[in-house]
Amino acid sequence: MKITTTTIDGLLIIEPRLFEDARGYFFESFSAREFEREVTDTRFVQDNESRSTRGVLRGLHVQRPPHAQAKLVRVILGRVLDVAVDARHGSPTFGRHLQVELSGDNKRQLFIPRGLAHGYVVLSDEAILQYKCDNYYEPASETGIRHDDPDLAIDWRLPPGLLLLSEKDKHLPRLRDLYNKE
Repeated sequence: MKITTTTIDGLLIIEPRLFEDARGYFFESFSAREFEREVTDTRFVQDNESRSTRGVLRGLHVQRPPHAQAKLVRVILGRVLDVAVDARHGSPTFGRHLQVELSGDNKRQLFIPRGLAHGYVVLSDEAILQYKCDNYYEPASETGIRHDDPDLAIDWRLPPGLLLLSEKDKHLPRLRDLYNKE
């Protein structure tokens, strides 16, 4: 497993070692032993799967403490633009974001530490995304950041008219207002 650090503390890009031959391929999508060499304080307790079609934008979601979640995200079918935003108040990289294309072809994974908001948009006709969480989902702790927050200026790679959001996601606050509402 190749683990690449990013400019945001704790945010990691993980690329598994792929074994291919005439029959297809094989890879370990997760190994606690290898993962814990780099991230020692994370133990996953829940796996989630999401299927979406082109233009669906989910996010940017984050859970407040004590129910904050770290996530290990991967795409098994299709292609998404995955985005993580540092929403940790007081962090030296607060407000910065990173975009990574995840796909069933490139097998990349993104480890998102607690306190970062997470979202993605589907770039292919369909995408199936799986992610591990280190804490259970708690609806009362859920919040997020608007996908079109002008302070973040995220390029979602699709025209705004093609983006499909839930009603809840359309009404999330801007990052600058996230802590003023709590």
